[in-house]
Amino acid sequence: MCRNIRPLFNFEPPATDSEIHDAALQYVRKISGTRKPSKDNEDAFERAVELIAKATRKLVDSLETEAPPKNREIEAAKARARNADRYPQSAYPRR
Repeated sequence: MCRNIRPLFNFEPPATDSEIHDAALQYVRKISGTRKPSKDNEDAFERAVELIAKATRKLVDSLETEAPPKNREIEAAKARARNADRYPQSAYPRR
């Protein structure tokens, strides 16, 4: 759906409220089709972000697993390696 929304479950330390809010914001932006809502839609947009963040926190806190918690730095390094394979350096640098 949206590449910027990252898994939040089973990390040590656990997902912060800020990470959950950012994921909710990305989700609302994606489904609404807008990065910044008009003044008329601002309240509905913010309410949606708050509700989704609360539901996400409740979900993440209630999930259970036997797997050991993932390390954020190791997972980030894996993601960088996948991206390097997926998008090799171009012969033409970006400006």
